[in-house]
Parts: sequence; C-alpha cells; structure tokens
Amino acid sequence: MAAGRRGTAAVAGLGTLVLGLAACGGGTRDGDGGGTLRLVGASDVDHLDPASAYTQWSAGLVRQFARTLFGVRAADTFAEAVEVRPDVAAELPTVRNGGVSADGRTYTIRLRPGVRWNTRPPREVTAADFVRGLKRVCNPAQAGARGYYTGTIVGMDAFCRGFAGVDAGNAAAIAAYQNEHEVEGLKARDARTLEIRLKRPTQDFVEILAMGFAAAAPAEYDRYVPDSAEFRVNTVSNGPYRIGSYTPGKRYVLERNPAWRQESDPLRGQGPARIQITLGQDSPEAVQRRLEEGTADLAWDQTVPAARIPALRSHPNFKIMQGSSLDPYLVFNTLSPNNGGALGRREVRRAIAYAIDKAALVRLRGGPGVGEVLHQAIPPRSTGHEPFNPYPTPGDAGDPDRCWKMLVAAGYPNGLKLRFPYRTSGDHARIAQSLRADLKECGIDAELVADSAGTLYNTTLVTPADARAGRWDVAAPDWHPDWYGDNGRTIVPQLFDGRLYGPNSANFGGYDNDEVNRLIDRALAAGDEDEARRLWARADRLIMADAAIVPLMSRNQPVFHSSRVRDARYLPHFQTYDVSLVRLA
Repeated sequence: MAAGRRGTAAVAGLGTLVLGLAACGGGTRDGDGGGTLRLVGASDVDHLDPASAYTQWSAGLVRQFARTLFGVRAADTFAEAVEVRPDVAAELPTVRNGGVSADGRTYTIRLRPGVRWNTRPPREVTAADFVRGLKRVCNPAQAGARGYYTGTIVGMDAFCRGFAGVDAGNAAAIAAYQNEHEVEGLKARDARTLEIRLKRPTQDFVEILAMGFAAAAPAEYDRYVPDSAEFRVNTVSNGPYRIGSYTPGKRYVLERNPAWRQESDPLRGQGPARIQITLGQDSPEAVQRRLEEGTADLAWDQTVPAARIPALRSHPNFKIMQGSSLDPYLVFNTLSPNNGGALGRREVRRAIAYAIDKAALVRLRGGPGVGEVLHQAIPPRSTGHEPFNPYPTPGDAGDPDRCWKMLVAAGYPNGLKLRFPYRTSGDHARIAQSLRADLKECGIDAELVADSAGTLYNTTLVTPADARAGRWDVAAPDWHPDWYGDNGRTIVPQLFDGRLYGPNSANFGGYDNDEVNRLIDRALAAGDEDEARRLWARADRLIMADAAIVPLMSRNQPVFHSSRVRDARYLPHFQTYDVSLVRLA
C-alpha cells in the first residue's frame, strides 16, 4: 500500500459538514452499547473517494464504508491477516467452482445476498455497482493506481484513454462518459453476477480486486466530481460504518450504518458505536502520551516514537508488527532543471547513493527490531527481493568523501543546491534533518521545505509541472506494497515504469528506462511466480545501477493501544488495527 498520495486541498475551509444520507432499517447490534473509539493523529486523508484513496490510513477508513469483492480480515498472525478472502463475492473464484475459465482469462464472480447501501430505502449492492466502481478508476479528476486495471482487464486502457479527454471539473460530463461508454471486459450479467475478461491469465487478479479502488460505487456518485468537497460530504455506505460528520483537517466521526448486517460481512464487525478521528496533532510524542494516559485509544497516522520503544517492549499493549517496505527512500526528481539538470545524470545520483548514513536512520527509528538497512528497490518479504549492495559503505554509515569525489568527477566541484520538501508529522522531520546533514558532508546544500498541510503526496510529488519547474529536487517518501504474497506488481511498475509517469503517478521522479519497462512487461506476462520473481529481480538490479532512488530502510510497525481496547487485531495492509472489530472496556 502506498504510504502516500494526493488531495486534501480541495476541501479546505468547508467547516463542519454533516452527511445527509442516513439510512433506514435496523442494525444488528445487541443493544446500544459500544462506546466511542478515539483515534488521534496528524493529517487528513489524501483522498476519501475509494477511486483514489491510497495512504494506509485513508484506505483503512474507506474500508469501513466501501466494500470490495475480496479483502482481508484482521487476525492475530501475519499469515492469517494477509490471506485474501471473499468480501461481497460469495466465494473465491477457481476453475473448479466455475469462477475462472479453463484458460484463466475470464472471471465469473457471484455476489453474496444482503449487502446493502444505506440509501432511503436501503437497496442491495449489484454487479452494476462494481462495474461503475471499476470504471471510476479511470476518471480524469482523481484516480488511484489505474495501471493495475488497465494492464489486466480487456478494454480498460482504451476506456481510460478516452476518459482522459473529459473535463475533470464537470461532474455531468464525467458521468456521461462513464455511463455511455463500455469497458469491453466488464459485464454485469445480472444483478448478482459480474463477468471480467482479462488480457492474459493474471495470478494476482483477486488481489487487484481486493484493493479499495475496485470497490462498488452507487449511482449517487455520478452527481459529484470524484473526491470533490461535495463528494466528501455525500459518501454512501455499504459497510459497517457511515461518515456522520466531517470537519476538514480536524475531525471525522463515524457512526454505525443501520443498513449493514453482520451475516453479510465476513471480514468486519460493528464494535464501537462511534469512531472519532481527531486530526492536527503532528507530534508522535503527544499522540503516544495520550494513548498511555487513556485520553485516546489508537494512533491515526503516527507511529510509536522511537524514544519510547525501549520502555514499552514489555508492555502488554505494545507490539512490533512485521512488514515489508521502502520506508523511507530518497527519490530524485530526474526532470528538475536545477543545477543544470544534475539529477537527470546517473553519475550524480550514484554519488549521492554513497552519502547517506543508513545505520543512523535505523537507530533514529528505534533500532534493528524496528527497521533494517535496505540496499535495493524491492524490500525483504516481497517478490523479487534478492539481497545485493551496489553502493556499499563501511557499516552502512555512508562515505561522504567518495560521494564528493564522484561529484567532482561528474563536473560539480562546488556541490549542489537541492530543494527538499518533507512532512512535519511523525519522525519525518528528524529523518529529513539526518539526510540533510549527510548531504552537507558531501558538499550538497539541501534546503528543507516543511509541509505541515499534508500536501506532499497529493500535490508536491504528483504534479508533473512542478517537477519540471524544479519546485523540488529530492524527497523522502515511503512505499508499502499494496498486498503481500505474489506482489511484484505492487513495487517495480508503480515506482519505476516510465510509461506511467503523469499526474498522480507514484513514479514521483519521472524515472524512465526502456529496458526496465520491457522487463516489467515480461514479468507481468510470466507464466508462473518463479519466472516473474527472476524478472523482477533483474529489473531491481537495473534500477539500482541507475540509482533511480536511494533505498534507506525497511520498517516493521510499532503499534500501541490504550487499556480500554479489547480484541485489537492487526491489518498489515493498512498498518493498523481493524477499528470495526475493536471492543471497548
């Protein structure tokens, strides 16, 4: 799952807004208890629209009101928690049960009964709602990882290309294109049967359909520009919770959805009566203090401060959960005109790769139990990871002298001046300061530009015009795979396919290598996972030879909850506990 993305600016200044789509019908709770689960953190979501929500915290929120065909259920073990299961689909499709054709190119997915929108009156979710949701992946206003779908579903790429020409600010025009044009490979055969035809057999297609982008979408969404301010206060729910009130940048309050039924949802629950998410707290230390004092229950988008980890290791409410990530990594804007276009030159990026004290970053994050130094683009426990170290330094502590000599050889004896935007939340400021100090030792002056508005992922890094204008040179984002298991597709194509560069692309720096692109195509078409793994590993070595990024560390996730929380079950995909399953003491 991408740990970053786009879009809160569109809703600034709206004040408190209460949704008007309260549902009819009775809930399935035994009584009116449950209490209020209190989350606290820094930033608003990147997007609230399922078609574009991509950070862990936004995707975890969306999961409570927008259901997919398949998904995951929080569990006590990593293996259980990452297993893909049916959600709105009645079962996992296989050749044996008729859900997958013998040639692997047609999926026939049957929906379970009783899944309802909280409309007036409540109505059942249909296959047509899933067709609409998949079409919305291509909308020109705000869309997420459309490459997963254009690369697999017959006709999806052509549909998206046509959609790109529609006025992104005109809701009627967006709806008209979406409803008047078909995707060749998508068909609602009846209200409860969805048929999807693929370009080629795709081993990870169920995982792709489990992403929030592929959630069902009600017809009401045709009224709004995707993820606009109007959309955000008119969400419709088919999950256990609905958004009762929303103050942009300050607070969400989720309420139980009375149209939801437990027997129709094998993945979620409806534990707390309300879930309150309070935003605007950039200090992880302040968040942790509130959790330990019991004035809040869970962190929203903050992690446990590194300084508290030694004291908490034996605490019953503290755990370190396994993960696989580039968290963080140093990305270069290869399109920047600054310094005479220096970052577009491989020898300059290679020099900088030697500058960074990665061991210091691991210590800053809490030590080896929390993080491990990373030397390549594909992290441990992800498909294609093969340990190698193309830019070794003593003790992983950096080699500023070698960096400086390489810069001189590349024609930069006076160093470089770089613009470095960074997030102010969590430990990102300290990471940026550590990286700036490392670069300084190499003769590089990095100007830190604070981003306290949460716009790094929704504006700064994803706007090609800003990249080409040199409004940033380097940044330290993080990236987590969108799923586990056979997940090569979730890293290399997303971060390094030059053909996908454009607005909202996760290839933030505009890196493009034809040979890497060809390896991506071959890996996606591979006949088995072993062949794909070898091809992803080859792509990784090319990417690192180009120094497209400087991988810094892969981080596990320290988590803590208040003493009121019971049944805290972890979701590795979202790096948090499933709030719908929590009980409060």
